[in-house]
Amino acid sequence: MNEPAPPKQINRLLDGVRKFQQKAFPERSELFSELASGQDPHTLFITCADSRISPGLITQTDPGELFVCRNIGNVVPAYGEMMGGVSAVVEFACIGLNVSDIVVCGHSDCGAIKAILNPKQNGLERMPTVRSWLRNADAARSVVEVLHPELEGEALIQALVEQNVRTQLGHLRTHPSVAARMAQGTLRLHGWVYGIGSGSIATLDETTGQMVPLT
Repeated sequence: MNEPAPPKQINRLLDGVRKFQQKAFPERSELFSELASGQDPHTLFITCADSRISPGLITQTDPGELFVCRNIGNVVPAYGEMMGGVSAVVEFACIGLNVSDIVVCGHSDCGAIKAILNPKQNGLERMPTVRSWLRNADAARSVVEVLHPELEGEALIQALVEQNVRTQLGHLRTHPSVAARMAQGTLRLHGWVYGIGSGSIATLDETTGQMVPLT
């Protein structure tokens, strides 16, 4: 009895694997040979799980350069709040891998941010785990509500996207491994916001607290 053909989505993935094995891998065989014995990334890149975000593509980096952590809303729980995967990634990146930089990268049209602003409209009542996770962005929402009560629509979403990056950077600083490395002057933190439709990157100016275009 013949097995049913894989769905076209899986065929797309399988075709990609074949192309990688037949073309991309041989072209970079020296790099992959070096990576086979270990990793030495320079940056921990924390971003959203959104399928439209591709850290390696955005930064034009090679395999082995970025230690990537992805989750809904590019969230970093404050130390002790939710000890789990993200906290372990941060600790390992700082102590085990000795990264020199950490980037928290938010993005335009973020579904997590929309859900924070309109929980019922975005179905959070049916997703209790997501609802609980996004509590880590409550402080960002509170700040935007106080500082920008006039905003609505896309402008409100963008303001919360940006504030969420600031908030998660603040949470990062509560992690002992981050605090220790920063005290030594061996770790830098960066806040980015990626514009999906424009390809733009805005970075957080620590002096002014504003997001400025990357030039």
